[in-house]
Amino acid sequence: MRHHRSVGQAEPLGQGDTLRTLKNLWPHLWPHDRPDLKRAVIWALAALVVGKVLTVWMPYVYKWTTDALAPGAVEPTKAQLLAAPILLVIAWGVVRVASNGFNQLRDALFAGVGQHAVRGLATATFRHLHALSLRFHLQRRTGGLSRIVERGAKGIETIVRISILAGFPTIVEFALMAGVILWEFDWTYVLVIALTTWAYVWFSIRASDWRMEIRRDMNNADNDSMSKAVDSLLNFETVKYFTAEEMEAARYDRAMAKYEDAAIRTYTSLAWLNFGQAVIFSLGMAACMAMSAWGVMKGEQTVGQFVMINALMMQLSVPLNFIGTLYREIKQSLVDIESLFAILDQPAEVSDRPDAKPLAVSQAAIRFEDVSFAYDPERPILTGVSFEVPAGKTVAIVGPSGAGKSTISRLLFRFFDVKGGRITVDGQDLRDVSQASLRAAIGMVPQDTVLFNDTIAYNIRYGRPEASEEEVREAANLAQIGDFIARLPKGYETEVGERGLKLSGGEKQRVAIARTILKAPPILMLDEATSALDTHTEREIQEALDRVSRNRTTLVIAHRLSTVVGADEILVLDKGVVAERGRHDELLAKGGLYASMWARQRAADEAREQLEKTEAEDPFGVVRRGQPAAE
Repeated sequence: MRHHRSVGQAEPLGQGDTLRTLKNLWPHLWPHDRPDLKRAVIWALAALVVGKVLTVWMPYVYKWTTDALAPGAVEPTKAQLLAAPILLVIAWGVVRVASNGFNQLRDALFAGVGQHAVRGLATATFRHLHALSLRFHLQRRTGGLSRIVERGAKGIETIVRISILAGFPTIVEFALMAGVILWEFDWTYVLVIALTTWAYVWFSIRASDWRMEIRRDMNNADNDSMSKAVDSLLNFETVKYFTAEEMEAARYDRAMAKYEDAAIRTYTSLAWLNFGQAVIFSLGMAACMAMSAWGVMKGEQTVGQFVMINALMMQLSVPLNFIGTLYREIKQSLVDIESLFAILDQPAEVSDRPDAKPLAVSQAAIRFEDVSFAYDPERPILTGVSFEVPAGKTVAIVGPSGAGKSTISRLLFRFFDVKGGRITVDGQDLRDVSQASLRAAIGMVPQDTVLFNDTIAYNIRYGRPEASEEEVREAANLAQIGDFIARLPKGYETEVGERGLKLSGGEKQRVAIARTILKAPPILMLDEATSALDTHTEREIQEALDRVSRNRTTLVIAHRLSTVVGADEILVLDKGVVAERGRHDELLAKGGLYASMWARQRAADEAREQLEKTEAEDPFGVVRRGQPAAE
C-alpha cells in the first residue's frame, strides 16, 4: 500500500519513485493519439544526431590544418599556404552553421511535443483537483498547491528539453569522442579520460544529491511563503479589521527568511560543485596534453595531434559539463514532477461506480433512511437519521450549532458517502448514480456565497453556461437584483472582484439565487442562506427564496427559525439525531427544544430590530450618549 505524504512536502526520490514518475510521464511524451508528434520526436532526434556527428569533425580540421602549417611538414606551395587557413575558416563556419541549424531544427520540431506534455499533465492535475473530496480541499493550502502545479509543469518541460533532446545525443557525442581518441592515439589516453570521466560523474552525482536536499528545503520554504502570502491576501479585510498588517508582514518575512537561507545555501553549493568539476576535468586534460606533448618531443606525434587532443578534450568538456547539469536538472525536475504526481495519486474519496447510471428525476422526492455518518470514527455526527422530503414540498432542518445540519447538505450532494443507511432520490440510491447527474439536479444557495472574479453576467450564467442574455436578465429580475444591475455603469459586465468582495452580502446572495433560478433544478438546497444578513435584507432575500422554491422539492438548513415557519415539516436535530419533528405550530405547542430556541431567537430578533430602528432614527448616537436631541 502506498502511503501518501502531505501535499507540498518533498521527499527524496527512490529508484522506484523515479521509474514510476518516468513511466507516468512517458504517455505524455509519446502520445498514442498524436502520430504527428511521434514523427516530430523522430525527426528531432535525427536532426540532433546529425548535428553531433558534424561536430566531431572539428578536431580533425584542427589537426589537418595544423600539420599543414607546422614547420617541417612537406614543403608547402603558396596555394597550400593560402588554402590551409581558408579551409579552417570554411570548415569552422560550415560546422558551426550546420550544428546550430540542426539544433534549432530540433528545438522547433520538439516544441509541440514538450508543450503538449505540459498542457496534458497540467489539465489532468486540474481535473483531478476538482475530482478530489471535500475533505482534501478543506485541508488544502492554495498557494502551496499552485506552486506545486507551476513547478511540476516546468519540470515536465525540463525533462522534455534536457533528457529527450540532449541526454541521448550527449551519450552519442561522448561515445564518438572516445572512439576518435582510441583511433588516433592509444589506450592510455582512453584510460586517463575514462578515469577523469568517472571521477567527474561520481563527484557531480554526489554533490548534486547533496544539493538536492538543500533544494527541497528551498522548495518547501517557497511553498510555505506563498501559502502565507495567498492566505493573508485572501483575508485582506480581516487583516484590516485587526490592524494586523505588521504582524502579517512579520509572518511572511519569517517564511521568506527560511527561503533566503535555503536559496543562499543552494547557490553556494552550486559554486562548490562547479569548482570541483573544473578541478577534476582540468587535471585530466592536463594529463592528456602532457602525454601528447611528450609524444611530440619524442617525435612520435605531430603538433597537429597535440592540437587535436586539446580540441578533443575541449569538445569532451561540453557533454561532460552537460552530464552534471543533466543529472541535476533531471533529478530536480523529477522531484517537482513527483510532487505533481503526488496530487494525482491522491485518491478520490467519493467516486462513481463502474455501472453508475444518470439520476432519473421524476418526482424529485428525497428520502434519508437510517443514515449514519462520521468524519472521524471516534466522533459520530449523524446517528440513525430518517426523514422524507416529498415531491414539491419544503422540509427545514434546524438545531443548535454542531448538530449535523450542514453535514446533511454535504451528504445530499454526495461530497461524502454515508457510513450507514442510504439516501435516495425517487428511490435511487445516490451511490448508484453518477455524481454529475445528481448535482445537476440540485440547486444550492449557500450561507457564504463566493463568486468568481469575473462579471455579474458570468456568475449568473454559471448556473447554465449556454443560457441567452435574455434568460440571464430574467433570472436576475426574479432574484430581485435586475434593477440594481441596471443602475451600474457597466451593467451585467461589472466585475465583482475577488470572491465577489465588490458586492454586499445581500447582492451576492441575490446573484447566487439568480444563478440557481437559471439552473432550474428540480431539487433546491438552502443552507442558512440568510443567516448573515440584516433583518431588512433577510426579508427581501427570503421573498426571493420563497418564489424560487415554489413547486420545487426544497431542503432548508436554517439558523434563523423565522425563515422556516411556513415549511411543510421542520426537523430538529440535536447531537446527530432527530429530536423533534412537525410543523411550526405543532413544535411550539410541544414546548420542547424548538420552542426554547424560538423564544431565544425572538427575544434576540426584537432587540436587534429595536437597535436597527434606533440607529435609523439617531444615526449619530446623540441621544444614546445622553445628550438632548435637536428640537
